[in-house]
Amino acid sequence: MKANEYRAMKTAELHSELERLRRHAFDLRSQAVTEKLENPHQIRDAAKDIARVLTILNERGEEAIEQTQRHLEAVAAVKAK
Repeated sequence: MKANEYRAMKTAELHSELERLRRHAFDLRSQAVTEKLENPHQIRDAAKDIARVLTILNERGEEAIEQTQRHLEAVAAVKAK
């Protein structure tokens, strides 16, 4: 996505997008280790997208982004049970 598309999102949507991007980056790194990754540039692109989202959250004055992410993950884990 482009930065303008991320800027159009609400803060809550950005937090969920950040979580999705981090999971995607983890999956890509796992595929790279097992040599199943077709395009190694995907890892770099995912990292750039994560940086874009974090930059926009910081521009909006969000504090404790990592704490919010952990909280959302905990809530999702409880709902999954």
